[in-house]
Amino acid sequence: MEIDREPQIIKVSDLLKIENLSIPDYQRPYKWTPKNINQLIDDIFRNIDKSAYRLGTIVINESIDSRKTLLNIVDGQQRTLSIYLITRVLLDFLKNDKEGKKKVPMILNRNEKLEDFEPKSIFSFTNKITQYNLYTNYQTISRRIKEFTTEAISFFFHKCELVQVVITDVSEAFQFFDSQNARGKDLVPHDLLKAFHLREMNNLVSESEKKDIVNSWESINTSQLTELFGNYLFRIKNWSKGKTARYFTKDEVDVFKGISPNIDEAFPFAKIYRIANYYTEEFNSSYNRFILGNTFEFPYQIDQVVINGKRFFEMIYYYEKMKKNIENKYEENHIFQVLNGSSVNNTPPYAGRYRTGDCYIYNLFMCALIYYVDKFGEYEIERAIDKIFIWAYTLRLKLQNVGLDSIDNYALNKAHGCIQLFKTIREAISPKTILNMHLETLSEVKSTKTGDIEQLFKGMKYYE
Repeated sequence: MEIDREPQIIKVSDLLKIENLSIPDYQRPYKWTPKNINQLIDDIFRNIDKSAYRLGTIVINESIDSRKTLLNIVDGQQRTLSIYLITRVLLDFLKNDKEGKKKVPMILNRNEKLEDFEPKSIFSFTNKITQYNLYTNYQTISRRIKEFTTEAISFFFHKCELVQVVITDVSEAFQFFDSQNARGKDLVPHDLLKAFHLREMNNLVSESEKKDIVNSWESINTSQLTELFGNYLFRIKNWSKGKTARYFTKDEVDVFKGISPNIDEAFPFAKIYRIANYYTEEFNSSYNRFILGNTFEFPYQIDQVVINGKRFFEMIYYYEKMKKNIENKYEENHIFQVLNGSSVNNTPPYAGRYRTGDCYIYNLFMCALIYYVDKFGEYEIERAIDKIFIWAYTLRLKLQNVGLDSIDNYALNKAHGCIQLFKTIREAISPKTILNMHLETLSEVKSTKTGDIEQLFKGMKYYE
């Protein structure tokens, strides 16, 4: 197949016709797992009613090696090899299975033969990781092959697409790769989520509304989004479920993917979310809104199932605002004055406030406070701040050094015999469960530069 050097949209069937595709030695091993493969297959099945479905981008560097033109895959190796695997399993099924043979005529366009889908490029691998993942994923696809209807097979070959970019200058190819994927670093997880949820909004919101949503998202700078996702929402969600939450990477983005309001799955658990979603949408577009002079805000909860698309973006604005409001509203609370200082009294925070370990403890404290407010609002908020402060800063006073592992284990009740507060909040049906929980009284302190914290503990009768 001739390669067009201009960026273009190609179908899977076109990708399979490209000769001399090569995986250069500098590429990392094939790392996709059965989880990635299953997600790709599910995405294909879920979008089968669309006119086309975009799978991603393949960036190719064209070079000459021993008088042979090589098309080195600079970006898109993982997805390309996965497409080849699906193709291999499908072709074996169509050729060798009775049910598969019946489907062959139904997937072919005019003048097509089944042999036309045989990949024209052949890859070989010596890397053990790549070999293992290819074998494992082949088995995963084979177990699901019976799920591929005639319509799904035809959709995969003829309507699943990629953006193909061919660049002849290798340095230019790497520069393009850098700009697309930050080579050598993890992709920014919240950018992956942005792309996913924008795709989920297709045909559900107008272009002008989609533009407004994107503009609002872009108004929050990257560092704010990184902090909100990685230090707060991800940790609260995982800790409430008893799961570790040290680092939020691209491998954990599924935590922020959920159900789509336009999918009519008959799962009972999803009904309440769709009812709330459509009621909110209907109310805010009806005359009731204008009569009452306000809008109805979707009833978000951090630990609830995410509603994909528009609601996801609204949820992020909602919690970014909540986080800021808590710190601003309670800045004159006696505990916040010690933790962050007071502009009114012109006093600095306690001596060790900005050490790495103390920042981790403050994050633990804020995560628990945000989770409480998210569930119970401002019910006896001063008592709640006191109780959550004692719970979080007990760890600070017990340890000389605090690391990320320290707060992760503490939140999961894996160290120091602490209360698993996040799980307690998740299961509580009354704020009294939190406000009346019993916390230990300290008899010794191992931390340094925490004199002001110690005084608070003494005043609140938690340090003798």
